[in-house]
Amino acid sequence: MKVFHRRRVLHLAAGVVAQPALSRVAWAQTYPTRPVRLIVGYPPGGSSDLFARLIGRWLLERLGQPFIIENRPGAGGNIATEVVVRAPPDGYTLLMVTTGNVWSTSLFDKLNFNFIRDIAPIATTNHGIGVMEVYPSFPAKTFPEFVAYARANPGKINMASGGNGSAQHIYGEYFGILAGINMVHVPYRGQPAAQTALLAGQVQVMFDTLSTSIEQIRAGKLRALGVTSSTRSEALPDIPTLGEFVPGYEASVWQGIGAPTNTPAEVVDKLNKEVNACLADSKIKARIADLGYAVFASSPAEFVQFIADETQKWTKVIRAANIKAE
Repeated sequence: MKVFHRRRVLHLAAGVVAQPALSRVAWAQTYPTRPVRLIVGYPPGGSSDLFARLIGRWLLERLGQPFIIENRPGAGGNIATEVVVRAPPDGYTLLMVTTGNVWSTSLFDKLNFNFIRDIAPIATTNHGIGVMEVYPSFPAKTFPEFVAYARANPGKINMASGGNGSAQHIYGEYFGILAGINMVHVPYRGQPAAQTALLAGQVQVMFDTLSTSIEQIRAGKLRALGVTSSTRSEALPDIPTLGEFVPGYEASVWQGIGAPTNTPAEVVDKLNKEVNACLADSKIKARIADLGYAVFASSPAEFVQFIADETQKWTKVIRAANIKAE
C-alpha cells in the first residue's frame, strides 16, 4: 500500500506540473479567439502600413479572426512601440517592427522602454534596399566620377533627406564615413519633399529607398550611381553596389512583427509559422516584389540575433555621425 501511495502522489505531482504547460499549448492551438491589433508606427499608405495590411489579410484568412491595423504615427515609431510594450503579453496586441526601431535606440536620448528587452521578435517579413541617385545634369556620370568630383569640391555637394534620422540621412552619413567624403546634409519634411528638391536640381544627391525612386530612375528623371545592398538589384541589374567601390558598405530597410515580452512562446511560434507560410505564397511574393521589396523570412531566434546585429551596426554609425532625431 505504501508503494502504491507513493506512486500515486508522484503521478499526481507530475500532473500538476504538466497541466499549466498543457493548458498553454491548448490555449495556443485555439488562438486567436478574438480580433488582434497590429500597431503601425507610421501613417496609412506608407510601406509599413501596406505590409501590415498584406500580412493582416493573410492571417485573417488562416486564423479566422480580424487583424486590425491601428496606425499610431509619431516619434520615429516610438509611440506605437510604447503602446505595444504596455499591452498585455497575450498575443492580441502586435507591433509592426521596422528598421526605425533599431535606429531609435541611438537617435533618442531617452525612451520610456528598452526595445530589445521589451519587445519579443516574432517574424521578419520583407527587406528593401536604397539607391544613391543624382539629378541627370550632375557632372558625375558614374560612382568613381562622383567620388572624384566630391573630393575636388569638398563641402559643395548637398545631400537631401527626409529629415534628421531618416533612412536617407543615415544611409548618406554611413556612406560619407566609409568613403571619406564630406557632404552637406539638407533635411526636408519627409521623403517626397526631398525627392522633389532633387528632381529640381536644388540638391545634388540623395540616398533614397529604391521602392520610392525606381520609377523616376526608369523614366530618366534621376540617375542611379549605386545600390546599397550587398548584391546587385534585379530591378537595376546594370547598377553596381556601393560595396563594390566602398568595401563594407551595405544598408537596407526591413520590417517584421513583434509582441510584448513574455508573450507565450506557443503563440509566437504559431504566428511565426503563419507569417512564413504567407511569405512562401507565390502571389504574396509577387506583390512584395511589385512594392520594390523582397521576402525576408526568419525564425524568432534568427530575428532576435538579426536585431542585435543591426543595433550594434547602426549604433556605431549614428554615434560616429552624431545624428540626433528631430
